[in-house]
Amino acid sequence: MSQQLVYGLHAVQALLKGSPQQVRELLLLRGRKDQRLQKIIQQAEKNDIAVRFVDRRALDEKVGDDGNHQGVVAVCAGQTKVHDERFLQELLQQLEESSEAPFLLVLDGVTDPHNLGACLRSAEAAGVHAVIAPKDKSAGLTPTARKVACGAAEVLPFVTVTNLARTLQQLQQAGVWIFGAAGEAEQDIYQSQLTGPMALVMGAEGSGLRRLTREHCDHLIKIPMAGEVSSLNVSVATGVCLFEAVRQRNG
Repeated sequence: MSQQLVYGLHAVQALLKGSPQQVRELLLLRGRKDQRLQKIIQQAEKNDIAVRFVDRRALDEKVGDDGNHQGVVAVCAGQTKVHDERFLQELLQQLEESSEAPFLLVLDGVTDPHNLGACLRSAEAAGVHAVIAPKDKSAGLTPTARKVACGAAEVLPFVTVTNLARTLQQLQQAGVWIFGAAGEAEQDIYQSQLTGPMALVMGAEGSGLRRLTREHCDHLIKIPMAGEVSSLNVSVATGVCLFEAVRQRNG
């Protein structure tokens, strides 16, 4: 049976709260007795999840070079749940029925799992309904991405699509405006109206938006830069753009 590891305090706590049925076993650092770990143990006992105490070396070997486990590793059955195009269509229909304007994040080829995790964390905090990414040449929900997301990957739908350009067209047909972030855009995010049904599209590290993706955007927007640095890290830029949209939408 395939296994997936989730590690780190925030990620494991969110997993136990939202999807405890996925967890087969918890591996905890022997000798650690702080309050945060006790809460995790209580959640595990409540859901009849086996808990095993091991030394730090065993946990280090389990996660390899992917990151800091913080003394907590959840062994899960199967792979992380990733949604498809059908889920996205159902989500749009639900939002329409509830008269709620879609608020989506699209990641066009973000390949670094640390950046993906950080984008997920910002998106969940901003109230985004779903994050969309192409299946190919993009980071997936690896243990590293889930760790950096600090629990967001367990509660925020992550949708992978076969053809991103076609998905953007479908979003437009559903009344969603597509805003692509590009450094050469003439309009900045503070001049843009980000209050309605919208999808923010962020490009890959370094190369930015792909040509076909750019052509399917209704508007190109940029973050005004006052310093000498020409661009921001994609996860930082995502947070800036999302929370400007939040400010406008809550205004």
